[in-house]
Amino acid sequence: MKYILLFAVFVLGSARVEAQRWQQHVDYQINVDMDVHKHQYHGTYKLAYTNNSPDTLYKAFWHLYLNAFQPGSVMDVRSRTISDPDSRVADRISKLKPDEQGWIKVNTLNHNGKLLQFEHNGTILEVALAEPIFPGETTVFEMDWNAQIPIQVRRNGRDSREGIDYSMAQWYPKLCEYDEQGWHTNPYIAREFYGVWGDFDVKISIDKNYMVAAGGYLQNTQEVGYGYESPGAQMNIPKGDKLLWHFKTPNVHDFVWAADRDYTQTSIVADDGSIMRFFWQKGKGYDEQWGKFPGIMNRARTIMNEHFGKYPYREYNFIQGGDGGMEYPLATLITGNRGLNSLIGVAVHEQLHSWYQMVLGSNESLYGWMDEGFTSFAETIVTSQLTSENLLPGKKAAENPFESTLSSYQALATSGKEEPLTTHADHFNTNYGYSMAAYVKGSVYLLQMEYIVGKQAFEKGLLRYFNTWKFKHPNANDVTRIFEKESGLELDWYKEDWVNTINTIDYAIKSVEKGDRKSTKVVIDRIGRMAMPLDIVVTYSDGTQELFYAPLEGMRGEKQAENKMERTVLPDHRWVDLSYEFEIPEKIKKVARIEIDPSHRMADIALENNVWLKPD
Repeated sequence: MKYILLFAVFVLGSARVEAQRWQQHVDYQINVDMDVHKHQYHGTYKLAYTNNSPDTLYKAFWHLYLNAFQPGSVMDVRSRTISDPDSRVADRISKLKPDEQGWIKVNTLNHNGKLLQFEHNGTILEVALAEPIFPGETTVFEMDWNAQIPIQVRRNGRDSREGIDYSMAQWYPKLCEYDEQGWHTNPYIAREFYGVWGDFDVKISIDKNYMVAAGGYLQNTQEVGYGYESPGAQMNIPKGDKLLWHFKTPNVHDFVWAADRDYTQTSIVADDGSIMRFFWQKGKGYDEQWGKFPGIMNRARTIMNEHFGKYPYREYNFIQGGDGGMEYPLATLITGNRGLNSLIGVAVHEQLHSWYQMVLGSNESLYGWMDEGFTSFAETIVTSQLTSENLLPGKKAAENPFESTLSSYQALATSGKEEPLTTHADHFNTNYGYSMAAYVKGSVYLLQMEYIVGKQAFEKGLLRYFNTWKFKHPNANDVTRIFEKESGLELDWYKEDWVNTINTIDYAIKSVEKGDRKSTKVVIDRIGRMAMPLDIVVTYSDGTQELFYAPLEGMRGEKQAENKMERTVLPDHRWVDLSYEFEIPEKIKKVARIEIDPSHRMADIALENNVWLKPD
């Protein structure tokens, strides 16, 4: 009996550890000295790395992202050989001159004071450790490197098309993530990221006529003469050749900064108590929209906090830079020469990445749809509410804000270019296939989840997902299980079909005729390979409506009623059944219309066969 009890304790303990999921941890102390005349910098850092895994590590790997901006790099070749290259990249890297290219060259790397051998392999630094890193051990690396900032091509670089001097994203040697699948050492092709949770302490020395904006908390406001301690204050640069800007950022997996000689800065205290900062080039023709920007983003943040969980940091920065919109912890780089609605739309999307990437931190390369798709879903919710509050001038509220999302998915599903969501982000055959899968099909995953489990369980599930999995790198199974727990339904069938395959949904009303008992018999055909529960709404001649709800057997239950419409729960149907019959009991009022899913949350690819109208 004693041994049985010990075994039970061991099993329960192991299950608890598995549920918590271990995370590696980094502590960066980075020093940067910029040479703005050569567009180069010298960097050093001390990196404390804690191995919280159960494994002993004999190797280590670093990302050297700037090396992608060299002719012949993986990113260059990929862009020149894919059938639909990003126009911002195309063949530009192959034409970069030596002083326009990007590179990182590691000079020395020490591990616990001992010099290590290493190899530069494109955008990855490969290192064989002189001594292993044991489970639970914290070890220290020290690195010295030089880097050149490329002309701005994609996301980072110097001298952007809007004239921003430096957009410093993916700029430092970044330790690769190690998780239950091992090391993640994907070459950089301008797709997605995956990083180790940790703390950043960054000191940047740069000529005094540059203003620095960063995804972090400025530590030395008095030394640099920056009015950070007073929202709305402006820059007051002291004399001297260079300034040292000191930032700290806790519990993040990356650090971004930008520098420009023409930046202006304004800031507000948002309703949730955090500070929002805005950096842009004043006097370039878009001051009016940037002046309206803060108040609208404050309202947007409030909506985000209500629907998706509380933003956990003290600050957030909107920084003009980059080549579009790109998210980072505590900051986004965003091009500034936009109309107000475009500025707000991109800013809402990028800030929402603070929920679905910066805080939840899924591996974007494997689960890009869990970041881009969920962010796009949340963006639609937020912008729809902003529109209904008349905060986006000239924009009209849509009856179904997801109509364009569903149309885009239907185009993908019938294009012949769709690939399963399990495809690695770097390996999609087309940029179209990737973007539609990640942004659109990922968004529809949540839209259909609401349809399957019901609105109330779904909204609670979104908050539960954020609060359960923040700072823990969730995967596809983790998010699906959250909605199972919240709804009490089994949902593995949904994940398997929607995520692992390209099976489509297509139901059709085949026939409506008199039944045997003075009723109306309805026959529904399943044409698509993917089975779904069915909301079938019957409209009677007097305009009243009734919902006939046919659960899917694999759900092992049914969703709760979502509204006050009269509802009849029909017998389950099975995924193998190609047709389904039910009867509408005879009533004094006549059946005038029958429609499958009038809410249009189910991604049926052929809506024209979803409706039956009584002949005149």
